[in-house]
Amino acid sequence: MTVRPDDRLPRAPATAPRRWLRAAVVAVLAIMFVGAAIGFVGFLSQLRGAEIRPDRKADGIVVLTGGSSRVSDAMELLAGGYGLRLLISGVHPASGASDISRSLSENQSLLNCCVDLDRSAVNTRSNAAETRRWARERGFKSLIVVTSNYHMPRAIVELSHAMPDIQLIPFAVVGDKWRDEPWWTSGATLRLLLSEYVKYVAAEVRVHLADLDPTPEFTDQPAGSAAPRPPATAQAN
Repeated sequence: MTVRPDDRLPRAPATAPRRWLRAAVVAVLAIMFVGAAIGFVGFLSQLRGAEIRPDRKADGIVVLTGGSSRVSDAMELLAGGYGLRLLISGVHPASGASDISRSLSENQSLLNCCVDLDRSAVNTRSNAAETRRWARERGFKSLIVVTSNYHMPRAIVELSHAMPDIQLIPFAVVGDKWRDEPWWTSGATLRLLLSEYVKYVAAEVRVHLADLDPTPEFTDQPAGSAAPRPPATAQAN
């Protein structure tokens, strides 16, 4: 039996919407990819390739643990008079004051007088909360922030959100691997940067959404809780 052309006409309207839907999905994915690529380039443009000393002093210094030479660089800034006190935020709970003292034995006098240890923070967001509490207890109005260059953008986002009234001066620590080889030639470094970029975007989104909520996100002492314990000093009790 011969099929007439008219018999196939009713199926045509169903094909066109599917084509438009596929085209729309492809277009949206392409726009998202281009947007993510542009954002990643913008993120990379914020990363310093060399360590630059702060052009001014601050009331205090905070170093976020997690990367090589961060603490030693922060101690050098403290020894150079860039701040009155140093907070080492994110110290492992199992690490004692003696462990810190052994690793920084050349700065023993500074450790005994001018360094506080925060063992409560477990991520960048809690780093910001503990730094806020420490700075307010000390009455500090400006802080030098010490962390790795790839971590600095997210750290500044979190710290600025937690302490909008405190001036932040970044000091980006540049690791040896970063200086020795371009990041795009190392798969491990590229994965680190992509992971940090995703976390940075997530932090930006969360902070912007939090700004729309009138409920305070950070409180120095939650209702019904005991008074917070101040950071321990580096001097062993």
